[in-house]
Amino acid sequence: MKYDVTIIGSGPGGYVAAIRCAQLGMKTAIIERYPTLGGTCLNVGCIPSKALLDSSEHYHNAHKKFELHGIGLSNLKVNMPQMIKRKNEVVEQTTKGIDFLMKKNKVDVFHGHGSFISAHKISVVKDDGSKEEIETEKVIIATGSKPTMPAAFNYDKKRVITSTEALNISKVPKRMVVIGGGVIGLELGSVYARLGTEVTVVEYLDRIIAGMDKDCSKELQRSLKKLGIKFHLKHKVTTVKATGRSVTVGVQKRDSEDTFELKADYCLVAIGRRPYTDKLGLENIGLKTDDRGRIETDAHLQTKVPGIYAIGDVVKGVMLAHKASEEGVFVAETMAGQKPHVDYNLIPGVVYTWPEVAAVGKTEEQLKEAGIPYKSGKFPMKALGRARASTDTEGMVKILAHKETDEILGVHMVAARAADMIAEAVALMEFRASAEDCSRMSHAHPTFAEAMKEAALAATEGRALHI
Repeated sequence: MKYDVTIIGSGPGGYVAAIRCAQLGMKTAIIERYPTLGGTCLNVGCIPSKALLDSSEHYHNAHKKFELHGIGLSNLKVNMPQMIKRKNEVVEQTTKGIDFLMKKNKVDVFHGHGSFISAHKISVVKDDGSKEEIETEKVIIATGSKPTMPAAFNYDKKRVITSTEALNISKVPKRMVVIGGGVIGLELGSVYARLGTEVTVVEYLDRIIAGMDKDCSKELQRSLKKLGIKFHLKHKVTTVKATGRSVTVGVQKRDSEDTFELKADYCLVAIGRRPYTDKLGLENIGLKTDDRGRIETDAHLQTKVPGIYAIGDVVKGVMLAHKASEEGVFVAETMAGQKPHVDYNLIPGVVYTWPEVAAVGKTEEQLKEAGIPYKSGKFPMKALGRARASTDTEGMVKILAHKETDEILGVHMVAARAADMIAEAVALMEFRASAEDCSRMSHAHPTFAEAMKEAALAATEGRALHI
């Protein structure tokens, strides 16, 4: 069978691209090597981790905050198998939803490992070893990424684990070492810290979530310390040795010879992800990857081979599900002759700890480095009535605006529900709004979003009303 377009990979980039291609009248096929659609995000990433984050936050609140609210409990305990079961049910419902969307949009689904025979012919090898070939006019590579795992860390999937295995631990560990103070390590570390695990984070850099604004790093670390998480910043891991029941992690201070060992039940390695292009047959179509394993594309996300595009984690840019989805739509509409646009500066980033961290635009450090004159307005969540009512008083909202034009250049927040609140900042910046524009918008009271208005007031004339 011949298709107008074939997508390799069914994650948030691939399946969204397939839907948009089908909507635009293209005969579309999608290839997925795993039994379920949805890629890392839906199966072993965004969705299951959020399910566990929510479950663990419920337990933490019951354990630490319910008495304050006048709710008494006895015999409170963690039922880890049930927590994992619920997580799996959420994943199953979500992936079945993608199956439905493929059928609804008449997208043909092929399960197996896809690879290029030529630019217009794709081989699909099924689990049972059988093969079939697909003829296609165009191709979108959307194969995503895998966790980075140095061989020296002795990854065994039992005691030395990645985020994938961390989603299926059946008993709450006593101790866990997390290598990497980025988004994945902190989210999953916070899941287990809430459940009572003694969590220690080892980070080579001088702060956690290093790609985000420094104020966000400080606020989040303060909150996670209250949760009981310990941090060894400016430290590197030298050895990881697992036995049947435990793991020993050798750690060295970055700028000295000082070393020590950390013993734990599990070592979660969360030092980043790498593009997944293994056995894709790129050499058969004359494509190479760069020094970081990414596929090079032009401004239209087309590779040097006409008609072959790449999106998401396999190309440059942040490794975020919603970035991949935007690129999937972008490529589909480009192939249809439209003129779509993605503003990479306005793709928000979120850390789903509690409080959450969310940001869009430039950080204060980036503005300083670029020599852009700016002003800053900050508002602490503890000054917000809604935050006090729900005992979510940690964090702040910070707005950075151009010193002369007042245009909003960046918004950074650590707050309850920041993941949802950041959408207002994205909308304002899409329309190139000023801090004053935001400050003059009516925000419902009492809400968490009022912190945006107050931070905008602080940035406009230093005139926040409630502090």
